[in-house]
Amino acid sequence: MTTGTAAAVRLDHVRRQYGETVALDGVSLEIRAGEAVAVMGPSGSGKSTLLNLIAGLDRPSAGRVTVQGDDLTGLDETGLALFRRRHIGMIFQFFNLLDDLSALDNVALAAQLTGTPAAQARRRALDLLDELGIGDRARTYPAVLSGGERQRVAVARALMNRPAVLLADEPTGALDSHSGEQVMDLLLDLHQIGQTLLLVTHDVRLAERCAGRVIELADGRVTAERTLEGHP
Repeated sequence: MTTGTAAAVRLDHVRRQYGETVALDGVSLEIRAGEAVAVMGPSGSGKSTLLNLIAGLDRPSAGRVTVQGDDLTGLDETGLALFRRRHIGMIFQFFNLLDDLSALDNVALAAQLTGTPAAQARRRALDLLDELGIGDRARTYPAVLSGGERQRVAVARALMNRPAVLLADEPTGALDSHSGEQVMDLLLDLHQIGQTLLLVTHDVRLAERCAGRVIELADGRVTAERTLEGHP
């Protein structure tokens, strides 16, 4: 699938300040539909703040955040929650799975929260787990899954509602090298079929393998941007 020309995500002169601390300082950027972008930078550079603003988990102090044509600054808390359920999938470093639910139920819950009937949600969840190679672990609980398996469950959950934009916050940060390679392969596969993907990472290998463009942040500002060769 060819990368689209329409903007899936757009930030215009975005500033986020917490008290006297400026986390983002006038950031403007655009991510096209179907594009995979990695955001890199040292700790405290504003990467997680950027991700939270795009996800509608935080609000800018100034500037505008637009995702799929929706100006997030104009949405109230209920509107932001609906926006996230409909348009955003999130993958976290430490999985954020519910320990008292099976892998299948962790994934299905994402759709049930949007009103999808339980039986329908479970069918799609099982299909996703099968596609990600862990359908045989569907009824297993997170505590007995490997790190790589838990992250695959988390990816399935993030994809459950067919998000327009998939956000990944250090998705290989808590994994061993083998599990990390598996998750990299999975993210690359998603990029190749046209999933819009934003990765926040310290891992140069992840960025160069899975993203077509790298944006570097430092002290809340975009300091560099480069296109990577050999990506769809």
